[in-house]
Amino acid sequence: MKQITATEVQNMLKSGSALNIIDVREVDEVAGGKVPGAVNIPLGLIQFKMNELDKNKEYIIVCRSGGRSGMAAQVLESYGYNVTNMIGGMMSWAGEME
Repeated sequence: MKQITATEVQNMLKSGSALNIIDVREVDEVAGGKVPGAVNIPLGLIQFKMNELDKNKEYIIVCRSGGRSGMAAQVLESYGYNVTNMIGGMMSWAGEME
């Protein structure tokens, strides 16, 4: 499974890169702030919502600490999606939030 750090994601956003970020935390967790532009798909819904994702795009998967996003990344990867887990999750995020 590919991995990326929160700092790398922050730098990519600062440089203007268009990223596809999926936050797999629960709705109440995301209400406290998320990576700008991230789409919330709670981990429990990922298998039901994956058909809405494009296998030709690359997705960065985010959660609170990196555990749930790792599980989501494994599931998506097993179905042929191009995914990268943001290690450390939002606990490592020092950038702006929305």
